[in-house]
Amino acid sequence: MNHFRAEAEALREELVARRRDLHQHPELAFEEVRTAGIIAEELGRLGLEVQTGVGKTGVVAILEGEQDGPTVMYRADMDALPIQEENEVEYASRTPGKMHACGHDGHVTIALGVAKLLSRRRENLAGRVKFVFQPAEEAGVGALAMLEDGVMQGPSPDVVLGLHLWNPLPVGTLGVAEGPVMASCSIFRVLVKGRGGHAALPYTTNDPVICTAQLVNALHALVGRRVNPLDGLAVLSVTSIVTSSTTYNVIPDQVEILGTFRTMRHETALLLEQQIREISASVCQSWGCTEEVTVDHKTFPVINDPEVTARVRRVFADSFSEYTLDTSARTMASEDVSFLMNDAPGMYFFVGSSNAERGLTYGHHHPRFDFDEDVLPLSVALMSSAVADYLTTDGK
Repeated sequence: MNHFRAEAEALREELVARRRDLHQHPELAFEEVRTAGIIAEELGRLGLEVQTGVGKTGVVAILEGEQDGPTVMYRADMDALPIQEENEVEYASRTPGKMHACGHDGHVTIALGVAKLLSRRRENLAGRVKFVFQPAEEAGVGALAMLEDGVMQGPSPDVVLGLHLWNPLPVGTLGVAEGPVMASCSIFRVLVKGRGGHAALPYTTNDPVICTAQLVNALHALVGRRVNPLDGLAVLSVTSIVTSSTTYNVIPDQVEILGTFRTMRHETALLLEQQIREISASVCQSWGCTEEVTVDHKTFPVINDPEVTARVRRVFADSFSEYTLDTSARTMASEDVSFLMNDAPGMYFFVGSSNAERGLTYGHHHPRFDFDEDVLPLSVALMSSAVADYLTTDGK
């Protein structure tokens, strides 16, 4: 019997109350002062060694077992999104234009619940848990900020674990794929420069608008025609086109194209960058325009280590047998936990959190996003079990 399940269920009321409080007070990247304060206070009350200000607003805490052993890092993200909430619930955001629309309020709540359960077993732990509460995940820069402040040292983790409440999966399903499970994120900008003029005399111009139209089509064809499908999944999207014209009868001097591409292999991301630069130069030259291309690779793919994944799957299959283990759950969304998992083997798993019967079906980053709070005690039990399997002889 897995005792974490009963103990986590006993925390249900506390977990729901904390999550709703955090939901009402969302904080954006590197603004998570209130959230970090709540975290540090709770972890200190549990007797953990707490360090604040890591990566600006991040919190790191060590739960030291009474016996020597490995170090398990458990990372949870804290930040909200610049979205105006449209949910009409009593715990809706009280801050205009800011909302927890991705479940990070749940992630913080779950991690604090895990800290509470594992701190009760300190005498049975052989090793330590390094809790990492990370800022600025949505901006893709929080993990790097914590890395710069030495989050992977003192002590260095032997394994990294994390979870994401995931509305693409229903409650009762756990995403436990091995290998790449979340894509890298890269951002590109192409500034198409031409020579503008009167819209009635297009032959006197080097029209960057028609050039941009052809370039957008060419960019969208790159994945299907220039990337080997056996090299891993990839997607490219142009998301914004802005001209310097302010009226209908003026051909502008320049057009700005913004977009993103996601890949499951870093090598594919580098290939796409090269292709974007080459196709932009070629199309622009054909229309008498010039181009400026910038590419920013924000994150790496999140890659689950096969051995860690197999071990966590076994724990879930043994103690949570009524739940469906989806071994193919992957997404082209990205996560900067990849930077932490690049330095140590790890697993990032998904906990299905949507519930159609309760109307909780909106996706992440939607102004009506919400999740089934039944997953809070479930997730505390899941992660406590996964961590304990590395640090106790019976995993309980």
